[in-house]
Amino acid sequence: MTRERLAIDGDKGLMEIRDTSHQPRNPVVRVFANVLSYIFHPLFIPVYLIWFLMHAEPQLFASFSDKDRMIVLVRFFVIYTFFPLVTVLLAKGLGFLSSIHMRNQKDRIIPYIAFGIYFFWMAYVFRHQPQFAPQVLQLAIAIFIASSLGLIVNIYMKVSMHGMSMGVALAFVTMLAFQSAGFTMYLSVALLLTGLVCTARMIASDHTPREIYTGLLTGILSMLLAVWADSILP
Repeated sequence: MTRERLAIDGDKGLMEIRDTSHQPRNPVVRVFANVLSYIFHPLFIPVYLIWFLMHAEPQLFASFSDKDRMIVLVRFFVIYTFFPLVTVLLAKGLGFLSSIHMRNQKDRIIPYIAFGIYFFWMAYVFRHQPQFAPQVLQLAIAIFIASSLGLIVNIYMKVSMHGMSMGVALAFVTMLAFQSAGFTMYLSVALLLTGLVCTARMIASDHTPREIYTGLLTGILSMLLAVWADSILP
């Protein structure tokens, strides 16, 4: 397990130093872990999921033209990728973040709050657009809940955002597997990717296993809460 200790930085403030000597030093393994971490970055997962839903369950978008589907993809990209990325870059430029990689809990507070606003707005919009299938709304609600829970858990630990996003993705695909036949292969792939990404974060980041597992469970819980919330909301 990664060990942590506190030290005094140049500004005479406390900073956390994590011992990562246990992690593999093989450069090929570390490069593969970093590439996997970037490909399955939390900013991209929602876009992957809506694209997957369009192709795995095309009947859910039967009333959408090709142009409408592209617009939905663009909306997901703008809200879940572009806005969060610009927010992090602006916060770093204004000096609110020490690094765009948000390596400590303090750096993650402003992004979590901003992301929560974006994600709530997206869920609210989908809630009032009945042309979208319930699965789309539940996904949007799950992402908002995950960001909200992430902000709370961040008080106690630097919970893994990759873990949360993969938890949402795994629970989402599992939900679809319960609703539709023939999803065994998709579920198997989702389980494999979740394991690979979480392992990659243990190799390429300074996260502890506890932070990664907590993130994974937080994402799964968020999807379950989203389905429950959708069933009780008027």
